[in-house]
Amino acid sequence: MPKPVADGSRGLGVFAPALVLLAICVMINYIDRGNLSVAAPLLKRELGLSASQLGILFAAFFITYTAMQFVIGWLIDRFDVNRILAAGFLIWSLATATTGLLRGFVLLLAMRLILGVGESVAVPASSKILARHLSEHHRGFASGVVMSALRCGNAVGTFGAGFLMAKYGWRPVFIGIGLLSLLWLPAWAKWMPRHPVCVADSVTPAPGFAEIFKQKSFWGTSVGQFCCNYLFYFMITWLPTYLVIERNLSMAAMARVAGLYYSVDAGSAIATGFLQDFWVRKGFTPTVVRKSAMALAFFISAVAVLGCAIASPQTYMYWLMAAGVGCGMTSPGIFTFCQTLAGPQAVGKWYGAQNGFSNLAGVVGPSLTGFVVQATGNFLMPFAITSLLCVVGGLAWVFVVGRVEQIDWAPKRKASVAPASVEA
Repeated sequence: MPKPVADGSRGLGVFAPALVLLAICVMINYIDRGNLSVAAPLLKRELGLSASQLGILFAAFFITYTAMQFVIGWLIDRFDVNRILAAGFLIWSLATATTGLLRGFVLLLAMRLILGVGESVAVPASSKILARHLSEHHRGFASGVVMSALRCGNAVGTFGAGFLMAKYGWRPVFIGIGLLSLLWLPAWAKWMPRHPVCVADSVTPAPGFAEIFKQKSFWGTSVGQFCCNYLFYFMITWLPTYLVIERNLSMAAMARVAGLYYSVDAGSAIATGFLQDFWVRKGFTPTVVRKSAMALAFFISAVAVLGCAIASPQTYMYWLMAAGVGCGMTSPGIFTFCQTLAGPQAVGKWYGAQNGFSNLAGVVGPSLTGFVVQATGNFLMPFAITSLLCVVGGLAWVFVVGRVEQIDWAPKRKASVAPASVEA
């Protein structure tokens, strides 16, 4: 019989202002990175861009974003994560505003690369902060809140920015969002969390990348998140264009449908995180709870994505919303698995590397989709590829990742220094 866990809700209440600001931070992060996808049909007409050029612009962001994950993971384990997060926020907000002033493919490409550098901070830093300040039975909800906000960024960006771009054009929207975002920085300076309750054991040094890479579970979470990201980024980058080109929607109708999808995705993320914590507090192990959620999430996603591709104009919306439910369900685990497995002292490196490898999906997926659409003239194959990767992702989370409990790094480190001690 599972043993219930003490609630400890007071700690979550104290952390609430910081959690709200983290949620706002990642929401702005995804509004800014998704704006180009919303504006893509307008850019295509104004600048005469081809589908392959759009794919390159979508993927360019992920080149620097992915490369920086390994650097950011090391930095946030070594230095003040709160300040590093603020610095990245400043860089990406200014890059967003500057994009609205540019003309030409090459300059847009350069700014997307800079945007990737700034935005690389947000998600690893958020995971590190949650691991340091919250216990296991609150991390699912907090991760769900952050991931829900991340998805709300797409909904807000599509609903709000989509309608504004349809009325005023894309340039004023980029400039306005980039400059208004800067108001987050003074709020973070006042309410950022300063007193962690889940701190690393000062006697046991944090593991290095080499030790983390030896863990089978690390590669399971990396492959699993790659598949999560492939689905998620496919919907971020190409869903608006798919709805306009394949389903013949206007910009306004596209904004409504895509925004609804992103809203369903966001609601599913926070609900799944809450339910996972509920069952952990009831005494079920994180292994059972977290893995069951991932298995169900990817099954729903695989079926719904393929269903959307082949559905009629009258029924594709139902399949699309079901895909949103499945995609949202995958998101809390992306944070909670690594927070538990790595522990507070190593979650920065673990998640930074995991996010780095998995975000190759952002490099491969959008550009591959662009070339496949250009070659085939439709979106059937890109949807089929995404569905297949959902199956792979579910298998990775359930069978490659081991028990969801903190790895004991100390024995490995003691074993590595033992021969030196004998020689001495």
